[in-house]
Amino acid sequence: MTDAASLSARLDGLLFFPVTPFGPDGAVDLEVFRAHVRRGIEAGAGAVFACCGTGEFHALTPEEYRACVAAAVEESAGRVPVVAGAGYGTALALQFAHLAEEAGADGLLAMPPYLVVADQAGLLRHYAALAEGTSLDVIVYQRDNAVLTPPTVAELARIPRIIGLKDGVGDLDLMQRIISAVRSTVPDRDFRYFNGLPTAELTGLAYRGIGVTLYSSAVFCFAPEIALAFHRALTGGDDTTVNALLDGFYRPLVELRHQGRGYAVSLVKAGVRLRGLDVGEVRPPLSEPAPAHLKELAELIDRGLALLGEN
Repeated sequence: MTDAASLSARLDGLLFFPVTPFGPDGAVDLEVFRAHVRRGIEAGAGAVFACCGTGEFHALTPEEYRACVAAAVEESAGRVPVVAGAGYGTALALQFAHLAEEAGADGLLAMPPYLVVADQAGLLRHYAALAEGTSLDVIVYQRDNAVLTPPTVAELARIPRIIGLKDGVGDLDLMQRIISAVRSTVPDRDFRYFNGLPTAELTGLAYRGIGVTLYSSAVFCFAPEIALAFHRALTGGDDTTVNALLDGFYRPLVELRHQGRGYAVSLVKAGVRLRGLDVGEVRPPLSEPAPAHLKELAELIDRGLALLGEN
């Protein structure tokens, strides 16, 4: 386990959110999960975020969750940090946090509380309790029913164990005000910000404009070559390559993702299968993509790989 400063400093590069493989019997396939994590690290992932949204945290039992986090930690072997998802209400989030601690994780991604729409005071209490109840560092993920105001994030930034905010809302005005509020309230704090939108590459240029350069890449799960090429271009200011990949691959991918509910997960998992690793299907209540959409995804992957040769 690491302290807040060291984990914060280690979070760099592309953030890898592996899928959770299920075998033909529906059980978690740990060997395939290990292979998936290992391939991602060897391809150049900057960190592994295990059992989060793409990893179907919502569908995992506590026992499956602990086993997957432990497997990710073992495969990482300290090469990159491992951050585990935690969610539901405060009591359950703390239980998952303790399981992640036992498994050797470096930190937590605190996902929105289950079902309820809380006010800012309640959200502040929830995340503060999670941070105070674990020795792990916490990144708060704002989206859906957990959208934070700038003063709330500034208060969260005062808590040493809370090291950053992942944004899944996409409101750049709000994010700019959050960054300003934190900077004004705790000017010496190394508080990290992450673009956590589905297919975050599509908004990479916009987030770069307000100083947010870290992002999670679902594409890295199934096409690390494309994801890494885009990341190099984005961080290096090569807007020609960025725009070529946006126009030829990422925008069509997002339009395909919009064709079905749950495609932010199931389409990614299908992409991993298309690239040769049988990670199985998604668990209910998610559904598999339609056959026509799988065909379109395969064609998009080929197009994206072809674009790398042209750039």
